[in-house]
Amino acid sequence: LVKKVEGYLAEGYKRIKIKISPGNDIQYVKALRIEFQDILLQVDANSAYELKHISLFKEMDNYNLLLIEQPLGYEDIYDHSKLQRELKTPICLDESIHSLDDTRAAIELDSCRVINIKPGRVGGFTESKLIHDYCASQNIPVWCGGMLESGIGRAGNVALASLPNFTLPGDISASKRYYKEDIVEPEFTVNKDGTMDVPTKPGIGVEVNMKSLDKVTVNKKEFKVSK
Repeated sequence: LVKKVEGYLAEGYKRIKIKISPGNDIQYVKALRIEFQDILLQVDANSAYELKHISLFKEMDNYNLLLIEQPLGYEDIYDHSKLQRELKTPICLDESIHSLDDTRAAIELDSCRVINIKPGRVGGFTESKLIHDYCASQNIPVWCGGMLESGIGRAGNVALASLPNFTLPGDISASKRYYKEDIVEPEFTVNKDGTMDVPTKPGIGVEVNMKSLDKVTVNKKEFKVSK
């Protein structure tokens, strides 16, 4: 784990997120904090825990984590409020947030102090922007998550993440993080300072590489629209 993190830091990533689950958690946090005392570090539980694990999360309070992402079940917005009041570390909700209404409920209950916005999870960019704007009005920082998008979806995420309340590092990685060859030009890369350039061309800002797309296309259909 330490060697893998060293590699990503060398590529320019400024924040490290690790997945945790019961039995595979505090030892990894400890190891990384011993080796990298000053990096932005967060953990993502993907709903793997219950309130009975509260002592574990209290122990994590000692390791200066940026946030704890989705520790409890995705329907447990109320239980997250019980956990958050016992912790110094901000809880970030991910799978629990499917709409602006979910966001309002979570913030009013103090179930979290950070929100992860994934356009693919909340139903698109219109809802994403509404969530962003509401969180900004409540002084709740947000960051942009990803769902293994190709360069087409990644372009939209990069544009979304340029909005002013996306103040925390997001999950928008370089194309090569998941794809040997992306289907857009230019491919997305991470700058040495940990940033990613926002495309400024018309439309989604990047060009679809039709040759690359043809390589992975398994079926084509054409539809004629009657006048």
